[in-house]
Amino acid sequence: MRAYYEQRAPEYDDWYLGVGKWEDRDRPGWEAELEGLRGAIEALPARRTLDVACGTGFLTRHLPGKIVGLDQSESMLDEARRRAPGAEYVHADALELPFGDGSFERVFTAHFYGHLEDADRVRFLEEARRVAPELVVVDSSAVHAGGIREEWQERILNDGSRWEVYKRYFTPNGLADELGGGEAIFAGHWFVAVRS
Repeated sequence: MRAYYEQRAPEYDDWYLGVGKWEDRDRPGWEAELEGLRGAIEALPARRTLDVACGTGFLTRHLPGKIVGLDQSESMLDEARRRAPGAEYVHADALELPFGDGSFERVFTAHFYGHLEDADRVRFLEEARRVAPELVVVDSSAVHAGGIREEWQERILNDGSRWEVYKRYFTPNGLADELGGGEAIFAGHWFVAVRS
């Protein structure tokens, strides 16, 4: 996965922005929903937040408070530094967070949790709970997936390279249950966000 995200970094935001190979995709309501998700993130109380697998910083820049973005990909971090220069950035593994217990007030992660298989999900949740009492997870909605809960997807990058990527989709209640309880702060056709 590390090599995939290193290579995808320069084109990652095309997915959010609906440009490039995403331009012709039919995504009804995408823009309005993305705006709603941004609003839900901006409405969170300001906290010292660790954004795990921050990627290009596309959502990082909307987090209120003092933000530390973490990613395993230097290429993603380079993009994030340009997009959200107000945050601090750390190159590290999301499943072995290089911070002491209780170092943050919140862990935030977007479109990362849904790529983790069973053992890694357990490991991530243990690490997230170790470093912060609050966790906010943003991911893809099961409504959009048409009932599919999980699958292996072939992803083709602009350079033609092909990658197999594990992906899960969530309902708000299903995600809250996995996180040990919580509330949906956003629930839509494309995105779901749960605060636990």
